[in-house]
Amino acid sequence: MTTPADQPIIRLQGVEKWYGNFQVLTDINLDVRVGERIVICGPSGSGKSTMIRCINRLEAIQKGKITVDGTDLTSDSKAIDTVRKEVGMVFQQFNLFPHLTILENCMLAPMRSRGLSKEAAQERAMKYRTRVRIPDQAGKYPSQLSGGQQQRVAIARALCMAPKIMLFDEPTSALDPEMVKEVLDTMIGLADDGMTMMCVTHEMGFARSVADRVIFMADGKIIEQGPPAEFFDNPKHPKTQTFLGQILSNH
Repeated sequence: MTTPADQPIIRLQGVEKWYGNFQVLTDINLDVRVGERIVICGPSGSGKSTMIRCINRLEAIQKGKITVDGTDLTSDSKAIDTVRKEVGMVFQQFNLFPHLTILENCMLAPMRSRGLSKEAAQERAMKYRTRVRIPDQAGKYPSQLSGGQQQRVAIARALCMAPKIMLFDEPTSALDPEMVKEVLDTMIGLADDGMTMMCVTHEMGFARSVADRVIFMADGKIIEQGPPAEFFDNPKHPKTQTFLGQILSNH
């Protein structure tokens, strides 16, 4: 399905989620346009990772509605499968299959979910390994690569499914500082290609240079959002001001 340019490719309406008696998301309303690059930030426990995990139904919601590329993400498992084919996700931990080579990690899902032939999957894997600048690591296993290389493989693996949307959940927070830049550079390249992206991150330099919109969450709510220049230079809400004061003084 193709979302018209004037329609949101992701829409969250009145989304609420609980873990037992603890409410982690409260009345979340959000539209994301095709090709929009959104950075979500906020203190630990603010609900930001939970929110993006709901978008490909890694987490179920108790109230509200989520629509992704025209598909209503209800409990219908067929709808969930449809959405997951179109939504790539990269996690804090790389989640690569340790017993498969880099090439096999990238080929598995396109062959199983997209029905690609082995040759077509191999060709696509090569294309995206080159795209994330690790073309020569095909025969290696994840444990033989650095953390930064493994995360770039995870991005390549997600891209091999030719998704319309990429979700990133703190993709650099498990990396050594010297490896952060290589992963962020890969993500900047994707943004330049026009990929619809939602990224939970504390990398404020990345947010400032790449995001179309920065969203600040606290206590399970969207507190403030706006273009980076406005968000960083003129935050309105006291909680946003406090958060930015803390995070920018640490960088």
